[in-house]
Amino acid sequence: MNWIRRGEYHTFEGGGARFLYLVPSAAVVRVDDLSQAILDAIGERDVPVAEVATSLTPRWQPIEIRDSIHELLGMRAIRAVAEPVVAPRAEPPKRRIPLTTLVLNVTSKCNLSCGYCYEYGEDRIVEGGTKPRFMNEATARQSVDFMFTEAGDSPRVNLTFFGGETLMNFKVLQSALSYARERGRTLGKEVDASLTTNATLLRDEVIDWIVSNDVGVTVSIDGGREQQDRFRTFSNGMGSYDIIRPNIEKLLARHRRRPVGARVTLTGQNLDVRSIYQHLFEEMGFWEVGFAPVTTSWQRDYAIQDEGFEMLLAGFQSLAADYLADALAGKRHGFSNVRDTLEEIHKGMSKAYPCGAGLGLMGVATDGDVALCHRFAGSDQHKLGSVYDGVDRARQDDYLTRHHIANKTDCATCWARPLCAGGCYHEAHTRYGSTERPNLHYCNWIRAWTNTCLEVYGTLAEQKPEFLGQFD
Repeated sequence: MNWIRRGEYHTFEGGGARFLYLVPSAAVVRVDDLSQAILDAIGERDVPVAEVATSLTPRWQPIEIRDSIHELLGMRAIRAVAEPVVAPRAEPPKRRIPLTTLVLNVTSKCNLSCGYCYEYGEDRIVEGGTKPRFMNEATARQSVDFMFTEAGDSPRVNLTFFGGETLMNFKVLQSALSYARERGRTLGKEVDASLTTNATLLRDEVIDWIVSNDVGVTVSIDGGREQQDRFRTFSNGMGSYDIIRPNIEKLLARHRRRPVGARVTLTGQNLDVRSIYQHLFEEMGFWEVGFAPVTTSWQRDYAIQDEGFEMLLAGFQSLAADYLADALAGKRHGFSNVRDTLEEIHKGMSKAYPCGAGLGLMGVATDGDVALCHRFAGSDQHKLGSVYDGVDRARQDDYLTRHHIANKTDCATCWARPLCAGGCYHEAHTRYGSTERPNLHYCNWIRAWTNTCLEVYGTLAEQKPEFLGQFD
C-alpha cells in the first residue's frame, strides 16, 4: 500500500459535527479530527501514504496516523490505489430469504373512483375481466398455508389485507385471519395482521373485529375536506370526507392497542404537505402520517414533475425540521417518511433491491397467483407462481438477478444508491415500460431527501443519541 485515494463516501454536517455516509455499506460514521485531516490531505487525487503521514506530523504520532489510515481503509472511505474496486455482482441471495409479509389482494373492486388509482386508471397493468373481482375463502386459506410454508423457520409472519377497498370482502378477512391464527398456534408462529382501507365501510361490526383481533390499520386519506372531496370521490362525483370522518373518529377512539396510520397519495395538484399533515396528525389524531408521491408517466395530469418535486421537497424538509425539533425536545412527531429513512440509516441498510418485493414480501391476486407485490397482483408478466403450486424458483432467481442494483448502471456513481437501489418497480414499469429501469426522473429528489435525513440523523447522533436507540 504505497498510494491511497478517496473512497466512496458523502460528507454532511449534523449538530455541529462532521459525518461520513459510506456508500458501499450505507453506514454513517462520525469523523474525528485526525481522520478528517487524512481525508483533507488526500482530497481527490492519488497520494503516497508517506506524504500524508509527513504532512500530519508532528501534530499526531505516526502510530496514530497509521491506525487511522487502516481504519479508513477498512470502512472504504479511502482505498489503496493498486487495489481494484470490487464491483457488486448481480446475483440472487446466497440463501433463500424467508417470506415475512404476504399481502392478500382480497378484492380488486373499490367503491371509490380516485382518478390517480393504478388499479382503475390509465396506469393499470392488469387487464380487466381476467381475474375474479373477489378472493374466495378457499383461496384465502390456501394463501395462508402458502405463507407459513414460505416463512420457513421465522417465528413471526405478517398477513396484510389489501384491495381495491379491502373491507368490501370483509367475510373473507374474518375467515382468513381466524384460520391463520389457528394455524399459527399449531405451528408455534405469531401472526401479525393489518389492513388498508379507505374508511368508508368502517361499521361498528368491522371496528369490533379490528379491535378484538388486534389488527393494524392504515387509512388511505388525502387530507382535509377540500382535498379529500376533490381527489377521493365516489363514481357519481360525491366526496367522501363527511362519510369517513366519523368512522375514523370511532376507530381512533376504540382501537388503542395498535397505532392507526394515515397514508396520503400526493399528486401534482395536492402538494400542501404541511397542511395535510397538521390536519391528519394534530386535528384528527392519527398516530403517524406517511406520504406516497405519484411520479408515474409524465403524460398523466396527476403525476408530480418538474417544479412539483421542489414543492414536495420543501414540504418534506419543513416537516423533517419539525420532527428533529420534537425529537430533541423529547416529543413524538408523526411524520413516518423521515422516521423510516432514519431507521434505514441507523441499521446501515445497503440495498441490492429497492424493497422486499419478490423476496420477503409477495402479493397474492384474487385467484391465488403470486406476484412481486400487491401492485403487480394479477399481472401474468410479473407472476412468480401461485399459492397452489408454490414459487417458481427459476423465475424468482431470474427476476432477482435482472433487478440487482449492479445491473442499473445509471446508479453506479450515485452516493444514495444503498438506500434507493433504483426506486419502485411499479413506477419504473408505468413510466419506462420496464421494472428493470431505475426511476431517473426523481433521482435529484431522492438525493436531496436522503441528504436531509442524513443531517437529521447526524444532529440526533450528536445531541440526543438515545433517541436513535429505538431503531436498534
